[in-house]
Amino acid sequence: MNGTQWLLFILLVQVVHFLGTWRLYVKAGRKAWEAAVPVYNAVVLMKIIKRPWWWVILLFIPIINLLMFPVVWVETIRSFGRNSLWESWAVVLTLGFYIYYVNYGLDVSHEPDRSLHPRTGLGEWVSSIVFAIVAATLVHTYFMQPYVIPTGSLERTLRIGDLLFVSKFHYGARTPMTTVAAPMVHDTLPGLGIRSYLNKPQLPYFRLPGFESVEKNDIVVFSWPADTVRIFFKKEQGVRKPIDKKSNYVKRCVGTPGDSLEVRNSFVYINGKQLVLHDRAKPMYDYTLYAQKGVSSRLLRAAGVDEFTRKYLSGPLNQEQFNTISKYLIGANQNDRGEIELYSKAAGIPIEAIRAAGLNLREETGRERVATLTDEMVAKVKADTRIDSVVKTMEVPGEVGHNIFPQDPRYPWNNDNFGPIYLPRAGDKIAMNPDVLPLYKKIIRDYEENTVSVNGNQVLINGQAADSYTFKMDYYWMMGDNRHHSEDSRTWGYVPANHIVGKPVFIWLSFDNFNDGITKWRPRWNRIFTTVGGGGEPRSYLIPFLIFIGAWIVYAKIRKRKQRSG
Repeated sequence: MNGTQWLLFILLVQVVHFLGTWRLYVKAGRKAWEAAVPVYNAVVLMKIIKRPWWWVILLFIPIINLLMFPVVWVETIRSFGRNSLWESWAVVLTLGFYIYYVNYGLDVSHEPDRSLHPRTGLGEWVSSIVFAIVAATLVHTYFMQPYVIPTGSLERTLRIGDLLFVSKFHYGARTPMTTVAAPMVHDTLPGLGIRSYLNKPQLPYFRLPGFESVEKNDIVVFSWPADTVRIFFKKEQGVRKPIDKKSNYVKRCVGTPGDSLEVRNSFVYINGKQLVLHDRAKPMYDYTLYAQKGVSSRLLRAAGVDEFTRKYLSGPLNQEQFNTISKYLIGANQNDRGEIELYSKAAGIPIEAIRAAGLNLREETGRERVATLTDEMVAKVKADTRIDSVVKTMEVPGEVGHNIFPQDPRYPWNNDNFGPIYLPRAGDKIAMNPDVLPLYKKIIRDYEENTVSVNGNQVLINGQAADSYTFKMDYYWMMGDNRHHSEDSRTWGYVPANHIVGKPVFIWLSFDNFNDGITKWRPRWNRIFTTVGGGGEPRSYLIPFLIFIGAWIVYAKIRKRKQRSG
C-alpha cells in the first residue's frame, strides 16, 4: 500500500468504528460526533472504558495494535454490562463486529463504576499473559531482539552458538511493514512450520530516529536481500517474502554509501586504501599446511584450529557399522586399494562410536592439509617445527569464482579479487549502459521496483530509454570475517538501507557444539555476558551480574522481614 491507500484505509476504519459505537458513546454521556474524530475518538473511548490514555498509543503501533484491539473490544462491551465469557469470545472471533449488535440490538447502559479487576483466577491469568506478551512484543519489535549465530561466517569474531541481544534503537527501529503477523516470531510459526504472517496489507518503509549510522567495521544484523527460503536450511521451491520477514543475517559492514570498494588478494580496499579492521575482528582464511611427516590433527587442535577435515581409512563396513558412525561423517568413498575412506569434521569420530561399531580405523594425516586459520593460529602453526610451510589459499585476479556477484562474464571476479564496485547513495546519479547495468540491475529492478530491459545498446527503465539512473536509497556492503566460508555481498550484492535490522551489542549466552543437539552443548564461560563492541579482549560481566543478583535477593529478603516486623 502507498500513502494514499493507507489514508483511505484508516478513514474506512474510522467509519466502521463510528457506525458501530456512536450510540454507546451517547449512552456513556458523550457526543455522537466524538466517535467519528480520528485519534480523539480513541482518547474518549479510553475514558469510557476506564483505561489509561496511553493505550491509545499502543493502538497505533504496528503489530502491538493487533494485540490491543481484541483487548479494547472486550473492555468496550464489558463497560456496558456484557461480561459473559461467550460474549468476550464473540467479540474477538467476529473481529469486533459483535459490538454492532450491542450498539443496535441490545438495551444496554454504561457502567462507569465497574471493577477493573478480573472476576476469576483464570481471567487474572489471561490478563497477565496478554499484557506480558504486549510488553515483550514492544521490546522485541522496537528496542532489543534476541538472535543466535547459526553459521560460521563471522568465526572467530562471533561464533556459532553465540546468543546475542541486537539493538534496534542504535540505527533507529524499522517499523514493521507487515501489518498482520504473529507476535515475537519471525517468518514461521514454531512447531507448525507454516507462515506466521499475511503478505498484505503492507506499510511503507519507515525508520524511527537512531543515535548513530551504520559505519564501516560495524557488525550488523540485516534482512537477507536474496532470501526466498521458506524454512532455513531446507531446500525447496523459493517463496517471495516481505522485506521485514526475510531471514536475518549478521555480517560486518565493510563498505558504506558513496564508497568505491575492491577486494585485492583477499583484503578489502575502500577508495584505494586498505580497510583497517576493528581490533576485535578475527578474520579467517583457508591455508594449505605442508609437513614432511604429515600434518596431524592433534597439532591443529593444539593451535585452536577447528575448521579442517579429517580422513579415516577402514576395511569393509557392513550397514550396521556404517549406521553407527554415519552421523559423524561428512562424506565417504572407496579408494583404488579397496579401503573405505571416511571423512569427518575437526571433532572427528568419537572413540566410543568406533568401539560400538567394532571398527579398527586409521586416521590418514597427509603431508598437505587445508585448514581455516586466524592470524593468531597461523603464528602458532608456523612456530611448530614439524610444519614446513603455511600458504594462504588464493584465487588469482581474472579467475571466475563460483556464484560471484553480478554473475556476468563481463566481470570475472572471485572471493579474493573482486571489483572495484561503487556503493550508491540516495540521490546519486550514474551513467547507464548495457555494460554497467549488471552491477545495478538488482537495485533498479528488485529494490527500487522498476522494470528493466535492454534493446540493442540501449537500456530501458520502465519502458523508457535511459542513459542514467538516480538511486532512491543508500546501499551497504556486508562481508563475513570467515572470508573463504561466508556467503555475503560478494555473492548477492548490495544491502539496501531498508533491510538494516540492528546492531549486536551483547552476548548473553554462548555454547560450543551448538548445532549438535542440546545434550552436546558446552558453555563458553569466557564469552557469556560479554559486549560485542568496544576495544581489546572481550571481558565477561557474568560474575558481577551474579553478585548483583545475589545482593538484590538478600536486600529484598531483609526488606520483606522489616515490613513484616513493622
